[in-house]
Amino acid sequence: MDSQLHPPAAPPGLPAGAVSDVVEETVVVGGRPLRLLRPRDGDAVLDELLAEDDPDEDRLPFWTQLWPSGTALAQAIAARPLAGRRVLELGCGLGLVGVTAARAGATVTVVDRSPEAIAFATLNAERNGVTLQAAVRAFDQPKRLLAEAPWDLVLAADVLYEQRNVPVLLWLLPRLVGQDGEVWLADPGRPMLSRFLAGAEATGWRREQVAAGPDTVTISRLRRAGTRRP
Repeated sequence: MDSQLHPPAAPPGLPAGAVSDVVEETVVVGGRPLRLLRPRDGDAVLDELLAEDDPDEDRLPFWTQLWPSGTALAQAIAARPLAGRRVLELGCGLGLVGVTAARAGATVTVVDRSPEAIAFATLNAERNGVTLQAAVRAFDQPKRLLAEAPWDLVLAADVLYEQRNVPVLLWLLPRLVGQDGEVWLADPGRPMLSRFLAGAEATGWRREQVAAGPDTVTISRLRRAGTRRP
């Protein structure tokens, strides 16, 4: 991945404060440039949140930067034949993976628990000439996600950062995809990964390692036993 920073014009539609002080980062994914807005200073966004009277832990601004797992997952799906497929990304952050899937022809829904992340993902889709269905959703509160299932493909990057996420995702992911659906999970080697993969295999999922990215990132493709996919 090649990356360059450029000062953009001030975009409309963003919350006030440090979140609206942005830079544009150009990322080359699958040989094509992709332009992403992000906050200039993630620490400043965090400082504003912590200064609130009752800061919400679920709003910690992890989404304000591009993480190795997200860039590796975007590279892995960039050349996939996704035309006509319904795709869901969990924890979309700035929208890199979702925008890449949309450029590959998919109909894409992206969700994140942070309203600010959803605002950025929506803007970044527009700047790259694609459309995303974007909504504030938390995968530990899945009622509305389940109402829109099944998807053909579910994408998730670096979602095993807390132990509590393992049982939630083991329960949720099989309910988000159809019988022939797939889950692609990118992880930078977090301790919870082996526990999650063991649980997935114990409940009838077949795992294939699709790719290894930078900084120890691995990408696992999960399918139900007996499912055939190209």
